[in-house]
Amino acid sequence: MKSWTEIEVEALNKSIALPELSLMNSKTKKIETIQNKDLYRIYVCGITPYDATHLGHAATYLTFDLIVRYLRAQGSEVLYVQNITDIDDPLLERATRDGLDWVELARSQIDLFMSDMVKLRVIPPDHYIGAVDSIPLVVSAISTLEQRGSVYKLEDDYYFANSHESDFGALAQLSQSEMEVIFAERGGNPGLAGKLNPLDCLLWMSQRPGEPGWDSPLGIGRPGWHIECTAIALEYLRPDPTAEYLIDIQGGGSDLLFPHHEMCRSQAMVLTGKELAMSYVHAGMIGLDGEKMSKSKGNLVLVSKLVDSGVDPMAIRYALMMHHYREDQMWSQQLLEKAISALTHLRQALLMQSVHTTDGVVAQIISALSDDLNTPRALFALESWVEKTLAGATGGDSNELKTLLNSLLGLEL
Repeated sequence: MKSWTEIEVEALNKSIALPELSLMNSKTKKIETIQNKDLYRIYVCGITPYDATHLGHAATYLTFDLIVRYLRAQGSEVLYVQNITDIDDPLLERATRDGLDWVELARSQIDLFMSDMVKLRVIPPDHYIGAVDSIPLVVSAISTLEQRGSVYKLEDDYYFANSHESDFGALAQLSQSEMEVIFAERGGNPGLAGKLNPLDCLLWMSQRPGEPGWDSPLGIGRPGWHIECTAIALEYLRPDPTAEYLIDIQGGGSDLLFPHHEMCRSQAMVLTGKELAMSYVHAGMIGLDGEKMSKSKGNLVLVSKLVDSGVDPMAIRYALMMHHYREDQMWSQQLLEKAISALTHLRQALLMQSVHTTDGVVAQIISALSDDLNTPRALFALESWVEKTLAGATGGDSNELKTLLNSLLGLEL
């Protein structure tokens, strides 16, 4: 599947040195340095296209946009892959509910999502792969798992057998009972009779009446969710066979840590004998006015609706950076208005003939970003610079700062 339009990123002055990036690793629960490399491999889990892009999506993809920007600004190559789950139960259920063709529904929501990403200036992945397109990869991966004794058939469906060899549970570090509760809440079926372990996950679902299916040695059906990402990551990120880890970063929202990322890494462990990622990075959830934002509550704030109402996409981007990426945060009109005001003052300052010295703020922004993407600290330094500039301070280079904000923070000013 073709990714969205490339985003122009201004190159930093070669005299600007960027320290190594440090990020919180969800597996070790520690902030760890991402060692300098010529090539980084990053996989970020994409959307299921049955509804428009909400602010939770935007916050997640903004987080990894900042990571990709920083690593590329260091002079490294970043191979960035994202999937899109263009066949899944929620998509089929929404299509049935609204009397829509599921293919057309998926296409319309994918187009809207890509349009939102362009407006928010999120760098596109190098490979943007749909679940439907990855079916041959999934079937091949299941075949390998089967050869290694990690697949069993339950009625006409196939399941992945979690085991000691798969190192299952080492990422989430939860008890069996805790995992079963979360698994049930997030699309799993721990209570299904006949499973070897309540936490075993679906690999291949046989075709249900009235639903689509694809022919395969496993019978007519479709992929399970977790194996989709595992197969795509291993194919398109081209892991280095000499490396300890398969890829550098697996990322997504914090709700994907378990079961999704736990399942992916366990499958990868059986397939290759290696840990899937050097670092597992997760963005916090977005709420609205004190409540968790969810489709079931009907309190989603959609990026497209905000933009259609006249909100500058850069104000949305700025507002999302006002909280640390790992924190669950609340969206509000007050937060948006604060971002709009800050952005207005920033643009005024950058248009002035003389501006406050920029060496200090450039160094502060870079330092903050290198420290686990501390965007609140970066924006605090920027707003302090704006205040001093508007008060008449001089001695700086506005073009240098504007380039930095474009390159590292993705702000089009």
